[in-house]
Amino acid sequence: MGKIKILELCHFSAGICGVWSRVKEESTRLADLGYEVRVFSSNAVKGSKEIAKPSETINKVRIKRFPYLKLGGESFMYWNFIKEAIDYSPDIIIAHVYRHPHTTSALKVKRILEKSGKKCIVFLVTHAPFNMNNSERGIIATTAVKLYDSLIGKKTINKFDKVINISNWEVPYLTKLGLKKDKLFYLPNGVPEKFFELKQKYHKNNKILFLGRISPVKNLELAISAIKDTVYSLDIVGPSEGNYKKELENLVQSEKLSKKISFSQSIYDLNEKIKKIDSAMLFIIPSKREGMPQSLIEAMARGRVCIGSDADGIRDLIKNKSNGFIFSLKNKDSLQNLLNYISSLNKENLQSISKNSKNFASKFNWEIIISKLDKLINQEAHK
Repeated sequence: MGKIKILELCHFSAGICGVWSRVKEESTRLADLGYEVRVFSSNAVKGSKEIAKPSETINKVRIKRFPYLKLGGESFMYWNFIKEAIDYSPDIIIAHVYRHPHTTSALKVKRILEKSGKKCIVFLVTHAPFNMNNSERGIIATTAVKLYDSLIGKKTINKFDKVINISNWEVPYLTKLGLKKDKLFYLPNGVPEKFFELKQKYHKNNKILFLGRISPVKNLELAISAIKDTVYSLDIVGPSEGNYKKELENLVQSEKLSKKISFSQSIYDLNEKIKKIDSAMLFIIPSKREGMPQSLIEAMARGRVCIGSDADGIRDLIKNKSNGFIFSLKNKDSLQNLLNYISSLNKENLQSISKNSKNFASKFNWEIIISKLDKLINQEAHK
């Protein structure tokens, strides 16, 4: 076999998108290992009404974008790439995000290529779209999810050569769909090496940092309200979704917390992001739900003392009072009491949490993640 050809499929390849962040890093690293890699996506720009340019090359990776038809919400859409995928004739297709039409289209490409005598392997990367009892979803979305899982998901899940879960908490949901155990492969999102390489300094201060998308699912109003009767201040950093930031600013004013709560612009430069993370002793992620929170792993990699809600994707990473702290996402008092407890801890206690946090995050180093993916690709390609 010559150079292995890989096709990555994701709904967005422009704008601020967690899935695209993984695909971009993954595809460029695979290209650096000698694979021929292309990315196909819609031409939508995440978080914007703009249309992305039809093609682009990032490092050695060629990206092609397709017109899309929105089927519901911001991310659920259809875009037809089948002809171009067949023309490219990949050895491996890595399709990202379960329940999206492009993942089942990948299986169609596989069938067509195999009928012509071409071997094609398809990996599905789930990206944790599961949600206990469909909380936080409306009636229409809940119905759509249940219909997809029963009518499509259960019939197609074992047709993928491997199903890659990014979080351990997804496994019971995948098992319920009927996924065979030998199909499952755990491969979380990675953290760039620089997060571990740059010198770190431990310092105790009263600053808490939130770094991420400012949207209702992040539950920031609870964090703002809980700060009031503590010694801490909160710096909220990231792009805003809709009017949510304005609502938070109004809450800050009504609670008379303008001296304790600040809002900062999004950070895109890696060195500046690390500098911002290092500026705070504590990092908070109060979300109502999370798949695998990238910002949390990055903060842990920098040895921050991390505080998170008891959402599945956060509890998967933070072990309470070992490498961080957990509070109830539905209870402001739970967070407030926790903050007051942390403020009473001595330096040695906090340093121990910080050390455990960093050690835990080390297994998410991108060098380790891409090495495991490289091994999987070669195993499957040479069967």
